[in-house]
Amino acid sequence: MTSAPLPRRLLAEFLGTMLLVTAVVGSGIMASRLSPGNVGLQLLENSVATAFALGALILTFGPISGAHFNPVVSAADWWLGRRYRTGLTAGDLGGYVIAQTLGAIGGSVLANAMFDLAPVSWSQTTRTGAHLWLGEVVATAGLLLLIFALVRSGRAAVAPAAVGAYIGAAYWFTSSTSFANPAVTIGRAFTDTFAGIAPASVPAYVAAHVVGLLVGVGLLLALYPHAGAAADQVLVPDTRAGTSGGGDR
Repeated sequence: MTSAPLPRRLLAEFLGTMLLVTAVVGSGIMASRLSPGNVGLQLLENSVATAFALGALILTFGPISGAHFNPVVSAADWWLGRRYRTGLTAGDLGGYVIAQTLGAIGGSVLANAMFDLAPVSWSQTTRTGAHLWLGEVVATAGLLLLIFALVRSGRAAVAPAAVGAYIGAAYWFTSSTSFANPAVTIGRAFTDTFAGIAPASVPAYVAAHVVGLLVGVGLLLALYPHAGAAADQVLVPDTRAGTSGGGDR
């Protein structure tokens, strides 16, 4: 996928996912404190902060690891790239998923600590129901469609803004407020705050993400049959010296 050594890529995925969850949880805590009793305003504040943070983090870590920050994105990158010998290898995928999950947990712990809360406080917010799971399928499939459509059409450079905008919008047009990320979902179980999810609700959300992965990949293969040929460029291409490998050379 990139010329950067795997340890550097895993560190980038760990840090990027950690800071993403820190932004999600931290802005949720701040929103609850600044706008008590106004859930709509809290969600607006949370979604705007998350969208901007995600775009900035993709720009920061994309040239090293691709800035996946999401096991679903990494899995799609591996699956679609296999035929073309592009994207992640199976070994890379395992490392990415572990780094992303540990980073997400660390992000909740960091956000809790910054706001003078117990570092680990299991969420009590139950999120369950077929309508919420459907929302996660839609959010996840849509995210994959966006990312790989941008890459396949040579527009990966706009991914930071586009992905941030999509996630910010999906907070509002999906019933589940668009987790769309198994690692982030697990991490958000470690905080009993506005952005948290009860541990018992996590497995069904992750299952919905897997369904969203299958739907998204299926639609990509129908719409962009050769999407895997550009898997090396997910999410941010390297444009130096006319290259597009997505790596820090």
